[in-house]
Amino acid sequence: MIPRVVPGDDRYPLLRSTYTTVGAPNEVLLPESTSQVVAALRHAREVGLPLAVRSGGHGVSGRSTNDGGVVIDLSALNRVEVIDRAARLVRVEAGARWAEVAQALAPYGLAISSGDHGNVGVGGLATGGGIGWLVRQYGLTIDHIRAAEVVLADGSVVRADADHHPDLLWAVRGAGAGVGIVTAFEIEAMHLRDVGYAQFAVQVGQDGKELRRWAEYLAEASRELSTAVTLLPHGRSLVASITAVVATADERRVRDAVEPLLRIGTILDQQAGLVPYPALVSTAHLHANVGQQPAITTNGMLATMTGDDAAALATTVAGGRRLVQLRSLGGGGDHGGDGGDRLRAPPSRHAGGLLGLPAPGRRGPGSGLEAHNRPARWGVRRVREPSGQGRLRARLSRPDR
Repeated sequence: MIPRVVPGDDRYPLLRSTYTTVGAPNEVLLPESTSQVVAALRHAREVGLPLAVRSGGHGVSGRSTNDGGVVIDLSALNRVEVIDRAARLVRVEAGARWAEVAQALAPYGLAISSGDHGNVGVGGLATGGGIGWLVRQYGLTIDHIRAAEVVLADGSVVRADADHHPDLLWAVRGAGAGVGIVTAFEIEAMHLRDVGYAQFAVQVGQDGKELRRWAEYLAEASRELSTAVTLLPHGRSLVASITAVVATADERRVRDAVEPLLRIGTILDQQAGLVPYPALVSTAHLHANVGQQPAITTNGMLATMTGDDAAALATTVAGGRRLVQLRSLGGGGDHGGDGGDRLRAPPSRHAGGLLGLPAPGRRGPGSGLEAHNRPARWGVRRVREPSGQGRLRARLSRPDR
């Protein structure tokens, strides 16, 4: 019997929604095995209701809930197993959270670059990309998926790897939400224990020159350094909150990688040190998702950042209705990282940075892609128009994590 939660049950308020969207499904099924996932899928087909599949529910699209339908929640499939220590091969079930994965791998001195927050579910991120704190060294999470267990729409269960259903494996790594329900992954980890960690607050002018300096430095920086920038209003000016992670415990290399960031502009605050990798995706992040952060987002790629690009980003945020998040790619993020799948990385991967344009907003449950696509397009146009070069390709962040 598949555990089932329906409206009126005590657990229903904690299972009905995602991080960004309040839902009202008719029932939430919580399978505890792959065979129960097959049964849950068969049940959804038989009752003829809308279907959503959830690993963690942290994805910004909110697609892992619905109104009046069935939700298959994979959270009980959360086992993490090192199956080949020498090859650094790890089996991770789709319902695990990345905080749990980091904790399980830490005793082995292993890590998987896996997003920014410990509450993110494995399944959504590992089928959608996976830009983590180690992206310039490790590459994307999908670059290191070696096999996947997939329940197809007809209920059959297949193993996809280099020798069995290789085309399905290719699709899983980036478009997995459209090909089946992935219940487990085999992922190649990297050797890592402690990392360098720094945070800076940098004052940013209306011309955004500090952002351009950040981008110019990251274009030549060591691949061990990955950064994330959040651009926010700060009084009459702007502030860039920069998080820098260096994939080494060597203090000299951490210092050499981070110190140039202190020269991109006026530093308002700073801290740095060595931390265990699990501290970046901490178990303290784990929480129920109850629609607590409604948001409208879009994102795109910049191969380089011109002065016009930087000024446009600053102008977008100065209006007070948007914040911009920037991620440095290059290095491993271009071609799959150390040991990653370099040959199969798409041409669009060869870019200097990823930008996102999140804004607070509310949309009704089950309102789908169209409801948050319209304002998101406005945000991207504001970035594109000043440069007039059409170099920013936008797409919506859709994997539900």
